[in-house]
Amino acid sequence: MNKYLHYSHQSINRKDISSVIEVLKSDWITQGPAIKEFEDALCSYTGAKYAVAVSNGTAALHVSCLAAGIKAGDEVITSPITFAASANSVLYCGGRPVFVDIQEDTINIDPRKIEKRISKRTRAIIQVHFAGHPCDLDEIRRIAKKHGLMVIEDAAHALGAEYRLSRRGRRGEWIRVGDGRFSDMTILSFHPVKSITTGEGGAILTNNQQLYRKLLMLRNHGIVRERKALMEKDEGPWYSEMQALGFNYRITDFQCALGRSQLKRIGAFLKRRREIAALYNEKLSQLEEIVLPVTRPSVKSAWHIYCIRLKDASKRKRVFERLRDSNIGVQVHYIPVYFHPYYRRLGYEKGMCKKAEDYYRRTMTLPIHPGMTDRDVHYVIKTLKESLA
Repeated sequence: MNKYLHYSHQSINRKDISSVIEVLKSDWITQGPAIKEFEDALCSYTGAKYAVAVSNGTAALHVSCLAAGIKAGDEVITSPITFAASANSVLYCGGRPVFVDIQEDTINIDPRKIEKRISKRTRAIIQVHFAGHPCDLDEIRRIAKKHGLMVIEDAAHALGAEYRLSRRGRRGEWIRVGDGRFSDMTILSFHPVKSITTGEGGAILTNNQQLYRKLLMLRNHGIVRERKALMEKDEGPWYSEMQALGFNYRITDFQCALGRSQLKRIGAFLKRRREIAALYNEKLSQLEEIVLPVTRPSVKSAWHIYCIRLKDASKRKRVFERLRDSNIGVQVHYIPVYFHPYYRRLGYEKGMCKKAEDYYRRTMTLPIHPGMTDRDVHYVIKTLKESLA
């Protein structure tokens, strides 16, 4: 095979391109109407009341932590198996991430271990829907309510994922991640490898109007223009106020035009990802050398990534290199956050989360994205089998 198979990749069609060109020819290419249109489309799709689109997923995490009131000395519980931004956003606010070990099957944060790490300084939980598989939303929310904590869902992997309610009276109802029933805020990422793309981009979903207004302000330098929200005397139509130290985390109209066009295709994107995952599951289940990813009956994963585990960790590097040499863009998701030198300098030590560390030693991500053909998938399977021999 001559072409390189990325572990994930954007899918851009003519309608996507036309939607961007249309905005580029309009009066507004930033801070215009396409942003609100995209935000409204996200709300319609997920069931959230409010959406705030921002420049990237990290910006979404940062302003969510700020809106949650995270400050110096506060602690925020999160998973070590995630991209560094989940924890970095806490550091940006002066807080300290507290890493809790994962479930062995889903690789999501283990609710049974969260409560043991809650202290007087704990202010929030950032749960990460790893690989697009939703966390135990209702259980984590129960723990958070018991201890008066905010809940932020890092759903960068999980746009389109669904979760089946288990609560009495609503048992069996399916809801989409981002619906907001079990969290204060949900963040999304629109990087090219994600469910949909805006190039770079992100968003925060919430059902709380007060948080929504804070997020809008923080996205735009902390500046407020609405007359009813002003703190000082309104001096005239030009008047605005900087009420907080915010940031320029704005997204452009042409990015949002692409995002809205992509959102119309998300059903097809998810369908294809799930087909590929099913094909991998069927063909790779015959291999005794690997452990396949798990999908619990109570979820419909978005399958952002497909992560296998090698039973013999010593073989990973050799298998990884053979697959890369065969133009298969395998990757590892993720190095535990506290392994990074920066976090080690902050006092974090290896050995904190045993299951996360064991997972890291064995894991490997196989390509999965809507642009892959069945032939591509069979090539990955065939090459993996040969590499394991």
